[in-house]
Parts: sequence; structure tokens; C-alpha cells
Amino acid sequence: MRNTPTSVMLFAAGFGTRMKHLTAHQPKPLVHVAGRPLIDHALDYAYAIEPKTILANLHYLPHMLQTHLADTNVRTITESPDILETGGGLRNALPILGNGPVVTMNTDAIWSGPNPVKLALEAWQPDTMDALLVCIPVDQTVGYNGNGDFSISPDGQINRGHGLVYGGVQIIKTDRLAAVPEQAFSLNVIWDQMLADDRLFGLPYPGRWCDVGHPGGIAQAEELLNV
Repeated sequence: MRNTPTSVMLFAAGFGTRMKHLTAHQPKPLVHVAGRPLIDHALDYAYAIEPKTILANLHYLPHMLQTHLADTNVRTITESPDILETGGGLRNALPILGNGPVVTMNTDAIWSGPNPVKLALEAWQPDTMDALLVCIPVDQTVGYNGNGDFSISPDGQINRGHGLVYGGVQIIKTDRLAAVPEQAFSLNVIWDQMLADDRLFGLPYPGRWCDVGHPGGIAQAEELLNV
């Protein structure tokens, strides 16, 4: 069905500058946590839903990720010469992903608890939602020092605010992407349109979550996984 996501996109194009020396010679998705590259942890969640297509976008040191993924069924698309950010990157990948809703995943987080992708699919209601973001209550995060990205209403709609951190997993419809004039843009542009139309929803995650965007996050993530 058109409104049931059958494709997963892994965002793997970033420079990983917060990782400092750890990404001087490798892309961030290849940084190891608990003996495995970050992108492999993300793939575990993606494979569990048996999608028709899994795609990773690449930009920084793309050949290393291409080599790592060569023996998998993960397709890749390299953004060149410029990186396209999350919104531009997703739009660039639509010829491969198709035009229906897509699961997108960041590749720099570790989850402790149920599969966030499965939870999102179970909660997805395309008649009322244009995007469903899996969010973590601030007190269930590890190594996060902010107040959150969103607040949530009783019906599940989210607004910019405090209390919930976007965890990097979502289901999103892609029809709004074509109208954005910029080539490189953040998905925040699309989220703001959905907010204005009361079509942006959040799903509070019942487990714990760790951002591994900086070197200190590796040890925190491994402790979360009891490694």
C-alpha cells in the first residue's frame, strides 16, 4: 500500500566534526560502539522490518562506507560535489526510495529498549499524520544536556518546545519535498510546514537512548548496552 512505508533511508553523509579525531580518517557511521560500527547498529533495526529498500546517503569518505556495505543489500547514493543536508538528501534519494512514506534513521544513536522502527510502524496513521517522530523523554536520555526539541499534546501532536528529544527515527511523507526551492536544506523546513498544518506527530520512546555524536558518547553508549 502507498501509505505503508517499505523503504528505509539511513543518513550517513555527514562530516562527523563533533567526533574530532575519530572521524579524521573515517566517516562517523564507521565509528565503533560495542565492537561494531554505528551503522550496523542502525541496520539491525532496519532489517527487522524487512523493507523493500534500504538506502544510505554518502558524502564524506564515501568509498569507506561503500566498501563496508558491499556485501549487504543496502544501496548507496553519493552526494557530490556538495552535501545536501537531511531534506535535500532525502529528496535526492526518492528515485530509489519511491514516493511513498519513508522511514529515515540517523546513524549516530544507540537505543536500549524495543526497536524504535517497529514502534513507529505500529503507531503510524497516515490519514492524520504526515510525519511521526520517535522522541525520547529527556530524563530517559544518556549524555544529553538540553531541554528537548518538542512538547507533545494528549493526541500525540508535537510542537517546538521542551520535554522530548528527537531520537533520529521517523516515518515521513515525501510529497512536500518537491516544492522547496533550495537544493540543500534541513528536514526542519518540512517539519515546520507540517506543524502549521497540525500534521506532525511524536511517539514517546519507552526505553533509553544515547547520542553518539561526540567521543564521550561511545563509553556512555557501551555502558547503556551493558558492554
